Amino acid sequence: MKDTIGKLANEMPEDKYSYKSTPAQRDFAQQVLHIAQANVSNLRFLGGKATAPTINRNARSKAEVMKAMADSFDYGEALIKEQTDQSMLEVVQTNAFLGPSSRARVIYFLLGHTWDIYGQMVVYLRLNGGVPPASQRP
Repeated sequence: MKDTIGKLANEMPEDKYSYKSTPAQRDFAQQVLHIAQANVSNLRFLGGKATAPTINRNARSKAEVMKAMADSFDYGEALIKEQTDQSMLEVVQTNAFLGPSSRARVIYFLLGHTWDIYGQMVVYLRLNGGVPPASQRP
């Protein structure tokens, strides 16, 4: 997922990172940061030794936003590597939204959430004349 989201985020020109499809929506940078923040916030429920990155929710430059996104996925990868099949099935306390959940469910939730935001990012890119990497033809 890190590679897929990274390629899409990289495809959007930096001067369009402040683009919003409507005034009430997040801008493109905020969409990417939302993925990063959701990853870090929810991955903490897995426990583990990996240190959570600090996500600057006010990052505006493409480089800062891309780094936050990448760091959040690296954190997730490190935490998952610490798990066993058995520990993934153990129930942990999460938040009011997820409630008590297995570690596997936390990961499953994050996969779905990331794909949801990916779809919104695709729309933003297309509204700005871009073509998502997954749709580009050689």
